Amino acid sequence: MSYLKFDKNLMINLEQSLTKEMLRTNQAGAYHCSTIVGCNTRKHHGLLVIPIPELGNKSYVLLSSLDETVIQHGAPFNLGIHRYKGGVYSPNGHKYIREYDCETVPRTTYRVGGVILTKEMIFSSQENRIMVRYTLVDAHSATTLRFRPFLAFREANELAIQNTSLNPDYIEANNGVGFCPYKGFPTLYMQLSRKPTWVSEPNWYNNIEYSKDRDRGIPYIEDLWVPGYFEIPIKKGESIIFSAGISEISPRSLSKMYETELTSRTRRTSFYNCLKNSAKQFYIKDNDKEFIMSSYPWGSVRARDTFLALPGSTLSIDHTEDFHQIMDTAIKAYEHYMETEELDPRIHGIDLPDIPLWALWAIQQYGRSQGFDKARKRYMPVVSKLLNWILAGGHPNLQVETSGLVSTTGTSTPASWMNSTQAGWPLVPRTGLLVEFNALWYNGLMFGCNLSEGIPEYEKHRESWLTVANQAKTAFITTFLNDYGYLYDYVNGKYSDPAVRPNMAIAIGLDYSPLERRQRKSVLDIVTRELLTPKGLRTLSPKSYGYMPFYIGQPDVRERAYHNGPARPWLFGFYADAYIKVFGMSGVSYIDRMLIGFEDEMSQNCIASISQLYDGNPPFSGHGSISHATNVAEVLRTLRNLKRLNP
Repeated sequence: MSYLKFDKNLMINLEQSLTKEMLRTNQAGAYHCSTIVGCNTRKHHGLLVIPIPELGNKSYVLLSSLDETVIQHGAPFNLGIHRYKGGVYSPNGHKYIREYDCETVPRTTYRVGGVILTKEMIFSSQENRIMVRYTLVDAHSATTLRFRPFLAFREANELAIQNTSLNPDYIEANNGVGFCPYKGFPTLYMQLSRKPTWVSEPNWYNNIEYSKDRDRGIPYIEDLWVPGYFEIPIKKGESIIFSAGISEISPRSLSKMYETELTSRTRRTSFYNCLKNSAKQFYIKDNDKEFIMSSYPWGSVRARDTFLALPGSTLSIDHTEDFHQIMDTAIKAYEHYMETEELDPRIHGIDLPDIPLWALWAIQQYGRSQGFDKARKRYMPVVSKLLNWILAGGHPNLQVETSGLVSTTGTSTPASWMNSTQAGWPLVPRTGLLVEFNALWYNGLMFGCNLSEGIPEYEKHRESWLTVANQAKTAFITTFLNDYGYLYDYVNGKYSDPAVRPNMAIAIGLDYSPLERRQRKSVLDIVTRELLTPKGLRTLSPKSYGYMPFYIGQPDVRERAYHNGPARPWLFGFYADAYIKVFGMSGVSYIDRMLIGFEDEMSQNCIASISQLYDGNPPFSGHGSISHATNVAEVLRTLRNLKRLNP
């Protein structure tokens, strides 16, 4: 039995099936995303969504969907499904679905009378091309397939509206046609592996609704242009491949290309394999550079997310070379910022004050995974450069105080990962001495000392790092540890923020924590009691003022809740590290049991992946981006750590 298989009863129940989404990407930043029944519920959904550098560093929906129709004895049976204004679903193709299987590639089985048809989708890893293979498993009479493309040609965060500026002309292609409705866009080539008949029948389909966007309180109705349809006869046992891409392809090569892509896929037959596939979907390659996308279906390449997600999404699945390439790309960009203070055009947020601290943490994880000799050989110069640059006051918003601690200003612009804003102002104005900044700083200093030990050329640097680390350790305890046994979230002058937040979990989960074991346990107890959920750590304790557990409602309401209650799965990685450091091997089974909450997510929300955040209260529903790099990475890193401890 497949690890990810959904039967007829679930598929025809739209209340259940429309909550489950699927995602496929390639390493050029393109993606395909929809619900498992094929009904788009977000403006970001689409059969082919690609980045177009000439139009800006954003994603664009070219092909929104493709309606399939089975024709027998002149009677059409439309397998598509759309939601129109007023909540009307038409056609109701989901009623023909008998099974949906996502073990290797998304595979839908339809039954229309005596016809059994399967549809399998696969993304080319090398180019922006989606391929859909249709196989007629059974039929008792002559069968024809009709394919009707719904074109959007708009930025993924916008909506298409019927207009007169659209160019309806098309060009002939080998076994297909090509369209470019608007200037500046590439031509979309739609072709089949065997020659079809193209029937030009241009129409606008108006008032298509996206229910997820409606629930989020953002614009949700659009018009899509349907230029016509393909028709092609198909025989029992025969397969036909539909291709949509921005370059014309030889139809003869489609079958071989499809099979080649198929053999490279890891089957989703376990929790680990699901997350492994999900992690690889965040890789983006651009010539000699490699990046990590922060999330899908919206997201970008971000410095903090890159360093946070890097160890888990590469080392934990034995993709060491990808770690090297992504780290080299990111460090090269960061070194350029250190020298010039110029922002990177591709990696967003590279100027944020905690970026060098997370970079040091990522290199430390490399040492844990690959051995510190390899880390020393490859990254010692980088570690030294980062530490000395911070000590020299190189960063404009990260100052080393006389106490050895580091301070930052976050009153007008968010400085940390808790970066929600309203009217341009931080909703969580963390400023001054931030608890995770200083824990990462102490950890980075001690890691540098460890890595440089025995290397004469770094001896003087090591002495200064150790001196500051010792100062910072003492100051950290007196500054952050309070009489209640947990850590203040930030301290700004005489003000110590008492909110119980998960940043203290980072402080106790690091290899080099400023706290002793007993102090760690005290903090861990508070985190376990007030912040731990089956989906990660709450961003604020229910006992703290301003707790908002549910990420629902209008945009301004959701923004206020963003860091004031909902749980973040990536924080569980630090919690797990802390728990095992405190309780040793006796804590392994507990962490293993807690991971069940994430394994349950493999068949929820975005199947085989983990959402951006979850409600802080039951039933802990998922929200935000449907597949989030740091969450997938940290759960993977925890799985790998458990395997090392208890093989």
